[in-house]
Amino acid sequence: MPIGARIRQLREQKGLSQGDIERMTGLLRCYTSRVENGHTVPSLETLERFAAALGIPLYELFYTGAEPPPTPNLSPRKSLEELAQQEGEQGADARFLLKLKALLERIAETDRQVLLSLAKKLATR
Repeated sequence: MPIGARIRQLREQKGLSQGDIERMTGLLRCYTSRVENGHTVPSLETLERFAAALGIPLYELFYTGAEPPPTPNLSPRKSLEELAQQEGEQGADARFLLKLKALLERIAETDRQVLLSLAKKLATR
């Protein structure tokens, strides 16, 4: 199935219009139409925006199975705790993230939302 047809199928399953996708992604409705009709091939970044708007992981745009696809050639991922045990910059970064996680778990939800809003604004710069 072409990627545009898959995006249309998922969008319609979620009950979303092209205008809804425009509001959630910032992509023009006419662009979404061009993608869905096979006139434009979106970049990976654009596909990530579509997946986020549809509330699905990126692989679901390409895979129609019920379970995630098998990935036999990937090495297992280390947990954050395992990474924190390492020496060097990677271990230091993991220890920092663990401390940040512990602090964020203790703050009120409204304060957490303020921090997330600030982080989003800083990330756009």
